[in-house]
Amino acid sequence: MATEDGTGSAPDSGVWAELIAQPEVAIELAAAARAAADQVAGRESQPGAMTHAWLFSGPPGAGCATVARAFAAALQCVGAGDPPGCGECTGCRTVLAGTHADLRLVVPEGLSISVAEMRGLVQTAARRPTSGRWQVVVVADADRLTEGAANALLKAVEEPAARTVFLLCAPSDHPEDVSVTIRSRCRPVRLRTPSQAAVEKLLRHHDGVDDQTAAWAASVSGGHVDRARRLAADADARARREAVLAIPLGLRQPSDVFRCADDLVKAAESEAGAVNETRNETEKDELRTAMGGGGTGKGTAAAGRGANAAIRELEKRQKSRATRMQRDSLDQALIDLAAFYRDVLVSGSGAQAVLNHPDRAADIRQAAASWTPESTLRRLEAVLECRTALTRNVKPRIAVEAMVTTLRLG
Repeated sequence: MATEDGTGSAPDSGVWAELIAQPEVAIELAAAARAAADQVAGRESQPGAMTHAWLFSGPPGAGCATVARAFAAALQCVGAGDPPGCGECTGCRTVLAGTHADLRLVVPEGLSISVAEMRGLVQTAARRPTSGRWQVVVVADADRLTEGAANALLKAVEEPAARTVFLLCAPSDHPEDVSVTIRSRCRPVRLRTPSQAAVEKLLRHHDGVDDQTAAWAASVSGGHVDRARRLAADADARARREAVLAIPLGLRQPSDVFRCADDLVKAAESEAGAVNETRNETEKDELRTAMGGGGTGKGTAAAGRGANAAIRELEKRQKSRATRMQRDSLDQALIDLAAFYRDVLVSGSGAQAVLNHPDRAADIRQAAASWTPESTLRRLEAVLECRTALTRNVKPRIAVEAMVTTLRLG
């Protein structure tokens, strides 16, 4: 459907329903999907609408990976709708499920994406599609590429195969998080933070969350869709948030510093451990079976040695994955704390800005009445410094204890 300026209205059905409050992005990607379908069919396409490399960026929680997956589904769509992306055909459904034969998903489970992983991906991406229209490569968290991995990807982006599309996701507000050489060869797509109303609508109509819970989760998530979904559905996530937000006013005695720091670190470790424990054992069992574990007869000894080496390598990857999950969990706690101190500054100044934690308004007013703006700012800076320290591989317990000391003293 075209508007008066010829740009067309934003599609909002099929896979495009996944794009929350991103109408301009939906219009641009729908035009590209049409052009891509025309290219495959040998028809004349809209000039410049489609390109071989895209970079989706925006604030964390804006949905970069979700948008990339929806676009990938539209590229592989075999339905008859316009624009492509019906959400019901085999192409759409298998892409959204992550099982399409011509879809490559790179989701870093460790702290970075290695050069070996990227080289293998680039080789696969150079092949012609086997069953779909395009060979689509989706790289989540492209800001985690190591230098070597970025160089390997750069060569593929510079000299792409005719039917290969790269979709890079960088959930970041800082363009420099992705190397300038890669950025310069991709079409940038900038996402914005969804509004509270848009997130609430998604939770109610798409996820089936009751009105009260949806309104609360949307109000405290800061436009972060995945965060809102976790808070709405996971009682443990709600309990962890409550424990974190009790810290600012709970630091009364010197001993509280070490207790709170210990609780923060242990909560992050526990969350990562609970998620990984069963998965780790399943991966090991599957690897042993694939390497001939439990077999008898000639050659089993050599197979056993090979299996042991492969398991040691797997355990290294699992340890890296656990470390990342611990840091991500701890970082979310720090984001909640930083937002609390920001709210205290807002409340103390008398500004009418919306609070990040409206359900903690009473605590925020109490803190604003008790602390000077200068001491509140020092506390906020301590939280931000702790986040920076963790990215530089400072041991979490040391970084958190230093932060909580400042939070108590102000």
